Amino acid sequence: MHELHVQHERRFETNRFVYPVLSRRSRGLSLGVNLNPDKVCNFDCIYCQVDRTRQSETRFVEIQPLLTELDDMLSLVASGEIYETAKFKATPKELRRLNDMAFSGDGEPTTYRNFDEIIEKCAELKRRHGLDDVKMVLITNASMFHRPHVERGLRILDENNGEIWAKLEAGTEDYFKLVDRTPIPFQRILDNITAAAKVRPLVIQSLFMRVAGEPPSEAELAAFCDRLCEITAAGGRLKLVQVYTVARRPAEEFVAPLSDAEVDAIVSLVEGRTGIPAEAFYGSQG
Repeated sequence: MHELHVQHERRFETNRFVYPVLSRRSRGLSLGVNLNPDKVCNFDCIYCQVDRTRQSETRFVEIQPLLTELDDMLSLVASGEIYETAKFKATPKELRRLNDMAFSGDGEPTTYRNFDEIIEKCAELKRRHGLDDVKMVLITNASMFHRPHVERGLRILDENNGEIWAKLEAGTEDYFKLVDRTPIPFQRILDNITAAAKVRPLVIQSLFMRVAGEPPSEAELAAFCDRLCEITAAGGRLKLVQVYTVARRPAEEFVAPLSDAEVDAIVSLVEGRTGIPAEAFYGSQG
C-alpha cells in the first residue's frame, strides 16, 4: 500500500503545469493550472510570493503535456485516489471535493498568447470527465481583458461554469503603483473590470497589507470603496469582494500581514459603503 501512495504522489509531484492544492478559500480541492512557468508577469507586486530571482526550468507552456497532466489529475481526484497520498490523506471529509480548476500560477495567465485555446481545451477535458459542476476560475489582474483573444477566453469560461477573480487592491493611482509596480495605468484596470463585469458578475480579490509598518490609510480605503461603487454605478456586477492579507513570505521585507481585526474592519467598511458582500481571509489561511 505504501508503494501505491508513492506512485500516486509521483503522479503530481513531478507535474510542471498542473498542481493540486487544498484551498480553504474554495472550500475544497483546487487544481492550479500554471500558464506562466517562465515566471513572467506584467505586474511586480511587492507582496508576491513567486521567486523571480531564479529562472524556472520550464520556460514555455507545452499544451499537450499540460492537458495530459490535467487529464491525469482529474482522474485521480474523481476516483478519490488522491486522498490515499501522503499529502492529502488528512484532508477533512467536508473538503474532499473538487471545487475548481484555477488558472493562475507564476504570472498573469491572460498574457499567455494562446489563452483562449487552452481555456477551450481544458473545458473540453472537464466535460469529458463529466465535471460540469466544477468551476473554472481565472485569477487575474485584469490588465489584458481588452485583448480580443482574452475576450474570447472569457466567453469560453462563461459557457463552462467559469468565474473571474479580478485583482483590485487600490483606490488611487499612487497606491496602485506602490503595491503593483507596473507601467499599466490604473484606469486601464478599472475600465477592464467594469467592461467585464457588465457581461458577467465578477469576484474582486483585494490584498491589503502593512507597508513599512503602515496599513492602508483611511483615505485609501475610502477611495477603494469609491472605485467599487463607480464600477457598479456603470452597470458592472460585483458579487463578492475577497479581502485578504499576506499569508506567505512576500517579495519585499517591508511588507507584513494585517491583523485579523484589521482585515475584519476592511470587510465591514466595504460592505457598509458599497453594499457588496465581502469575505475575510486572514494571514494564517491558505
